[in-house]
Amino acid sequence: MIKLIGIVVIALGFALRFNTLLVVLAAGIATGLVAGMSFNEIMALFGKYFVENRYMTLTVLLMLPVVGLLERYGLRERAETLIKRAQAATTGRVLLLYTAVRQVSVALGVNIGGHAAMVRPLVTPMAEGAARAKHGELTPQATQLIRANASAAENVGNFFGEDTVFAVGAVYLIKGVLEAQGVNVGVWSLSLWGIPTALVAFCTMWWRARVLDRRLGRGLPGATGEGGQ
Repeated sequence: MIKLIGIVVIALGFALRFNTLLVVLAAGIATGLVAGMSFNEIMALFGKYFVENRYMTLTVLLMLPVVGLLERYGLRERAETLIKRAQAATTGRVLLLYTAVRQVSVALGVNIGGHAAMVRPLVTPMAEGAARAKHGELTPQATQLIRANASAAENVGNFFGEDTVFAVGAVYLIKGVLEAQGVNVGVWSLSLWGIPTALVAFCTMWWRARVLDRRLGRGLPGATGEGGQ
């Protein structure tokens, strides 16, 4: 059980709000040391897997300047202005719709989301714009709450949606973990049983969206003014 010390390190690090990258590195080092590996061997493994997965990192690095350029020319402002024109739009509904779109697109093998590509430049401004249209100017606490829920919408839609199709790596990762424990299961079965989990995750997000709208409406934390329109 001592080899699970990495989980404890991650839980404590996140609870204390330490730097995420440093927490993950510390967890990996702690796990390697209790497993009998030397510090040099652990560092060698870090370097090995970083090089093997550098092409995944490259796509993110190439995306950042593109998103930054779009933001410089008013992408966030246009997204916020657009959502303010929709009278029925609320912060919760915007995030719930994005969760649904994300789940369906991932299930079909189409990756159209991501924190850098969608959440920051589009989803968050639209969610904040809907809140300002309903409640007026937002407090810093309300802004942070909306941004946190926007990130949650991305995570829920992506992580649970990709478990419903066998063509993504997450299903094969689950299959590998189960086979290592002596449980043989096919990818079709994993995908099938991933559907109820995705539905439960979506229902949970629906409940969170309703709670978010209520909290913003009550100002706990919410808006400093009344309706903006």
